[in-house]
Amino acid sequence: MTLTKDPINLLIAGVGGQGNVRMAEIVGSALLQSDYLVSIGDVLGGAQRGGSVASHIRISKETRYGPYIPEGQADIIVGMEPVETLRVVTKYGNPGTMTITSTRPISSVDIFGRRVNYPDLDLVFSSIREMSSKVWIIDAMGEALKLGKPIYANMILIGALIGTGLLPFNIKSMEPILIEAFGNEADTKNMSVLRKGIDLVKQ
Repeated sequence: MTLTKDPINLLIAGVGGQGNVRMAEIVGSALLQSDYLVSIGDVLGGAQRGGSVASHIRISKETRYGPYIPEGQADIIVGMEPVETLRVVTKYGNPGTMTITSTRPISSVDIFGRRVNYPDLDLVFSSIREMSSKVWIIDAMGEALKLGKPIYANMILIGALIGTGLLPFNIKSMEPILIEAFGNEADTKNMSVLRKGIDLVKQ
């Protein structure tokens, strides 16, 4: 698979403690394994745990770009939390942006600190759809709990990203990365979780 454009700008957004920095490392490693040039930059909110976190990933075949995506130039956004997804779509999205978002709300310190209510989810998802060319809304945490562990939500979202076909990597390229990160035994389970994520975007 070749890049549809160069660079492709991927942004993974969430709340501190959800593990999106680790997600970015895994995705970046898989793309490096497939001989792409990858730059990663993380932007942390006011508090590393509980604040907004965005991981910028820039993927190229020929040039190593600076790690941070310019505003309005994200090609793909993966949101681990609905309001954080909306936040980055508003800032980095454009009419061609493809967006994957988890459905499980987690109030960040920004919401707690301002003592405001969490916004209506239907309105959040509607706004994300209006600002994206295509959106996949996935109950990653619900599916993860069915599979036995909340942490599987991250792997489900990576599987969903693979399933969209928007990036030049596949489940096979993930296997050595997962073995290195989690060992052979954990890899078997993680591969099945990845496949679940792939299936969810194809339903």
